[in-house]
Amino acid sequence: MNLLQRRGSGRTHTEIMTSADSSPLTTHVLNTGDGVPAAKMDVSLHQLNSKLMIWNMLSVGTTNEDGRCSGLVSKEAFSPGTYKLRFETGSYWENMGQNSFYPYVEGYSGGLQGVVFTITETEQRFHLPLLMSRFSYSTYRGS
Repeated sequence: MNLLQRRGSGRTHTEIMTSADSSPLTTHVLNTGDGVPAAKMDVSLHQLNSKLMIWNMLSVGTTNEDGRCSGLVSKEAFSPGTYKLRFETGSYWENMGQNSFYPYVEGYSGGLQGVVFTITETEQRFHLPLLMSRFSYSTYRGS
């Protein structure tokens, strides 16, 4: 079950967190310029259709007060393939009353920058943090 489905589900926060904690893919966004978590940032997960070479959006979510967004994909829906995360950094900074050089951080099909990653072993857990300021960003595979 993705975040879109959960928003109106009537489930309690504890039930959502328990479900999200079992997600094989999580992310954590940190505003390194201010030294705080990036709360209330929209994030979307996409999977590449390698035959058509188009990205299909799988789910959307919003980072919590700690800058974390989990539960973007269930174990059952997580299959081998190429994925990308899109972080809506421009609207985050705008909501903070600031401008940003990057309107969003997104991987693209060339894979030269952004957050594009390949999953071959779906039984593993994947944590992809984003460290960002108004003029830079960095990501890595965490545990």
